[in-house]
Amino acid sequence: MNYWLMKSEPDAFSINGLKNRPNQTEHWDGVRNYQARNMMRDEMKLGDQVFFYHSNCAEPGVVGIMEVVKEGYPDFLAFDPDDSHFDPKSDPAKPTWMMVDVKYVRTLSRTITLHELKQKQELSDLALVRRGNRLSIMPVNKEQWDFILSLEESRLIV
Repeated sequence: MNYWLMKSEPDAFSINGLKNRPNQTEHWDGVRNYQARNMMRDEMKLGDQVFFYHSNCAEPGVVGIMEVVKEGYPDFLAFDPDDSHFDPKSDPAKPTWMMVDVKYVRTLSRTITLHELKQKQELSDLALVRRGNRLSIMPVNKEQWDFILSLEESRLIV
C-alpha cells in the first residue's frame, strides 16, 4: 500500500464535500501538473490511503483521510469546453490528464496544521514542508503517515 497527500482549497472542494457525496466517493479532477498526473496514472493503486489537505485557507493542514477506490483514468473534464478544467490540447484518443476516485474514510479530530508539521524534525523530508514544493499531490512514506496520525491527539506547545 502507498500513502499520499492531496490538496484542495476548501472553497472549491472540502473534506465535508467528499463526506456528503453519494457513497462518500468522488473523482479527484482538475490536476494540471505532469508530475502529479503521473503519480495518479502510474502509482496510485486501489486501497492506497490519502491525507485530505485543505490548502490556501486561513489554517492550511491535514483534515481527513480518504482511500483510492478507482485507479487512474482520463480526466473527462479536460474535454468539456464549459468546464473550468478544460484543456483544448487534450485529446480523448490520447488523454493528457488523469484522475482517480477517492472515498471518504474519516475526518480527523482536529486539523494538523502546516505550521505544526513544519515544526517536527521527523517530517523534514516530507515534500509538503520542503521549500518551493507546490504540488497538489505528493507521496507520504509509512513513517511520515504514522507520525502525522500520532499528532492528531497531541497539541503543539509554542
